[in-house]
Amino acid sequence: MSEVDVVTRSRKRSNPAQIVPLSFLLVIAVGTALLSLPFAHASGQTDHLAAAFTTVSAVCVTGLVTVDTATYWTPFGQAVILLLIQVGGLGTMTLATLLALLVRGKITLAASIRAQTETKTSGLGDVRGVLVRIVRATLLAEGVIAVFLTMRFRSTYDDDLPTAAWHGLFHAVSSFNNAGFALYSDNLIGFVADGWIIGPICLAIIAGGIGYPAYFELTRERLRVSMWSIYLRLTVVGYATLLVVGFVAFLLSEWGNPGTIGTLDVQGKLWGSLAGSVFPRTAGFNSIDYGNIRPETLVVHLVLMFIGGGSAGTAGGIKVTTFFLLGYVIWSETRGWSEVRLGNRRVSGASQRQALTVALLGVGLVTAGTIALVVLTDHPLDRVVFEVVSAFGTVGLSMNLTPQLPPVAQLVIMGVMFCGRVGTVTVASALALSSTRTVRYHLPEEHTVVG
Repeated sequence: MSEVDVVTRSRKRSNPAQIVPLSFLLVIAVGTALLSLPFAHASGQTDHLAAAFTTVSAVCVTGLVTVDTATYWTPFGQAVILLLIQVGGLGTMTLATLLALLVRGKITLAASIRAQTETKTSGLGDVRGVLVRIVRATLLAEGVIAVFLTMRFRSTYDDDLPTAAWHGLFHAVSSFNNAGFALYSDNLIGFVADGWIIGPICLAIIAGGIGYPAYFELTRERLRVSMWSIYLRLTVVGYATLLVVGFVAFLLSEWGNPGTIGTLDVQGKLWGSLAGSVFPRTAGFNSIDYGNIRPETLVVHLVLMFIGGGSAGTAGGIKVTTFFLLGYVIWSETRGWSEVRLGNRRVSGASQRQALTVALLGVGLVTAGTIALVVLTDHPLDRVVFEVVSAFGTVGLSMNLTPQLPPVAQLVIMGVMFCGRVGTVTVASALALSSTRTVRYHLPEEHTVVG
């Protein structure tokens, strides 16, 4: 029996397209129940909608909130949010498979395929090692960032070590998982010019959002660029390009804006611009008031939020690889080439179709969410689009609109966050598994008019 037949039969018994969403829904249900407990709220009163919205935002590592995380939740509630962020960042399927490894000491074929869906591994036999490396790398990175942040909080902002350690741990986990939750009422606005806070957080965001497969491949190939896969080339070059473009665009647009970084010194403006380039890549933190950004900055942020970060990382969006792969497809088509080439490799037709599907479904979801909010509210279109794209890309940046939305509109945002996080994983897994089917016949080919 071939590996294709094994995968196909296993898919019929256990379809990741159903398991992944159901697993996330289960975690969301548990998280909502915990955050609905009276002692999770500082007021002692239960608000089920706030609990549900916060849970979805945490599990989907988004960061959009309807209440102030710093004052609305008790330490217990904040700890639950931290746990939900960690679960959402690692991926529910990854955690479930790891637990199966620890308890049973082995992994079933169906669980291997589900883990492969979440981690983007290339084979069934390497899942065990990949899961262990993912968890180890995650905890190590979060621990290192937590130490740096704790030292800074203790030396400058917090009066005692336990408080500084809690702030350091929470923001390290939140930043590495691209969640954007903060324990300050103004998020990170008070630290906009503090490079000892902004720097480690930006580093953690990039480390978590670039994607685990990129690190694993870099570990093997290192600087042998000629051996890099198409995925690694697109990820590294694309991520770096968007980082530089976002930094320069933010710096030029907001340099003289007194509502953002206009009143800061040069060093403060540079740190603010770095954050303005990194945070829209689905991180969700904000070191400025996004209600005061200029229109050109808003447009650039919409693009960055929609693209997101790397595949199999903690970032959302359609992913860097998808965006730049489609760019290469367009370039090849305009040049009249019969195939898409990148370096010394040829991009498969299946990869091109998957990228196009993910991108168009993302456009469709954003459009549907925008129409729903326009109908349900009377807020300006630019703010509505910003909020919806932020929810889809699991970014968490807000133009101060989400807390003002009526309950039914908040439900729409919750749905967009869920689809933005879970939908891309589900669609990608369904497309990857369906590509294993062997086509036994071909229909007659016909060309149609395009454009």
